[in-house]
Amino acid sequence: MPCDTTKVIEDTEPIVAENQPKQEEKKMGSTLVMRRMPEFEMEAYDAATGHYTTISSEQLKGKWGVICFYPADFTFVCPTEIAAMNSQLDKLNELGVVVVPISGDTKFSHKRFVETEPLLEGLKLTMGADNTGNVARKFGVWIEQEGVALRGRFIINPDGVVVAEETVADSVGRSVMELIRQLEAWQHAYSTGEVCPANWHKGKKTLPVNTDVEQMTGNVGKYITIDEILA
Repeated sequence: MPCDTTKVIEDTEPIVAENQPKQEEKKMGSTLVMRRMPEFEMEAYDAATGHYTTISSEQLKGKWGVICFYPADFTFVCPTEIAAMNSQLDKLNELGVVVVPISGDTKFSHKRFVETEPLLEGLKLTMGADNTGNVARKFGVWIEQEGVALRGRFIINPDGVVVAEETVADSVGRSVMELIRQLEAWQHAYSTGEVCPANWHKGKKTLPVNTDVEQMTGNVGKYITIDEILA
């Protein structure tokens, strides 16, 4: 698959002969990358106003979005991740990114969690209450045996396409700085048609596959060195 464009993969119904029993549809894989964001709507707690509200996939359309699942309120790693994202909210707003943290707790639990956890003082995020687990199931991160979501984080572009996902077990938190790095890279690639090499940060060299694809094929080392990649 070439890396010069990001195309959406549309799921289609399998073709079944008339004399064959219809079998269960099989997807290309379990990833949502390059597929459209699942549609959802759920109750939520708006920590900035202190009021209950609702949030839906419709509100993310035409915007860059980050859907960030976490296992549960009143746990240990989870408030550190939420607080880290909140600390970078000005930067995320500058990038035009809507961030939605979601867990399987109720909106009432979210409210009490924010009110009691010192790390969440001054929180301005709206927290999705996926207490049925239906939204996490759509994103493929719900653990039925535990009744909680994995740490799944999804970057969605303005076309509603998932361009990145990261899912980790519950013992290790995710990096908000790496999230910002990826968002800046995806926004650059989306707006210019260029692609971003490993470890790319804003201001570093990109790869102009939109103009020099033939010259670059099998010759990337003439455009960028390993020292530049790691710098």
